[in-house]
Amino acid sequence: MNQIPQLRQAWTITRIELKRAFFSKRVFWVYALAIFPSLIFMGYHTQVKLRAMRLSYDCGITPAQLDGVNVGETDETIIERLGKTTSDFRWTNTRTAAEITVYRRLTYFDGSREARLDFENGKLVSKTVSLLKDFEEDRRIFAGVFQFFYLRLAIFFGCVGIFMNLFRGEILDRTLHYWFLAPARREVLLAGKYGAGLIASIVIFTCGALLCFGVMAWPHNSIEVQVFWQNAGKGQVFGYAIATAFGCLGYGSVFLAAGLLLRNPVIPAAMLLAWESVNGFLPGFMQKASILYYLQSLSPVPASININQDAPALIRLLITPAAPASRSMAILGILIITAAVLWLARFAVSRMQISYSSE
Repeated sequence: MNQIPQLRQAWTITRIELKRAFFSKRVFWVYALAIFPSLIFMGYHTQVKLRAMRLSYDCGITPAQLDGVNVGETDETIIERLGKTTSDFRWTNTRTAAEITVYRRLTYFDGSREARLDFENGKLVSKTVSLLKDFEEDRRIFAGVFQFFYLRLAIFFGCVGIFMNLFRGEILDRTLHYWFLAPARREVLLAGKYGAGLIASIVIFTCGALLCFGVMAWPHNSIEVQVFWQNAGKGQVFGYAIATAFGCLGYGSVFLAAGLLLRNPVIPAAMLLAWESVNGFLPGFMQKASILYYLQSLSPVPASININQDAPALIRLLITPAAPASRSMAILGILIITAAVLWLARFAVSRMQISYSSE
């Protein structure tokens, strides 16, 4: 029965701290981390749209005309049939006085695809066709952005800014003693502050990741996006949201405890960043001793490392990624780490003595 009043106290503290967690001057840069990839995708798609407009103006052929181009045709025949090109480059390679090879590259655009036609001595030897806006390729790019920016950098440093300031910021502002004078147990205060940081970080970074995904999908064909959404789209978006939330849960607990246990928490943050950064290059059993391993297991598109089979056996052993954990085991692993770290934080806050003069 005593737990219900304590839960109410913790929720009251959470509601009070939410304003500080969202709008403190020390966390405004966290919003920049969350929306930075969206700005990159928006700039990229704007550039692609402008390029498509320019290519359509320079050369407007139909898909059927582009598909009708075959290897072996001459450059003059193709130009006569298709008309103006978007670009035309020539260069030569002189091996001997009697052996001169003339190379030529023509580029055409059919409204959605760009074709590069390579000629040698007037004959077409290769035809490369690529989509100007490739939804599948952009999804792979987003998966890489999520793995290598959101999980490794944005959420990590965002949790540093949000959770370390929950107690350390109040010490610097000389206001923590007001909370300690409140009629609430210190572990209740800890739970309330952690709850506020957790809500703020999850909202900021989940919205940032979803916004980035939306900006990535926005310029593509609506039918193609709808088909993806009806098949694997909902599961992938949910997977990204879950990985983001558990990243905030795990990293948040670590940096909350660091702010309580250490006067200068920057050093352990740098050490943890170094450990998580080299995670993919460690043996499999060592990779499992990190939060990042479990977050990658929760991601819908796990990170992969291309390994050269000709590399020495020791190198292949060191950089071979550990087999991803199941979703349930990944969730359990992060919950165990979080519980252990919060237990240390509870121990630290219960014995914490305020001395502003030492700060």
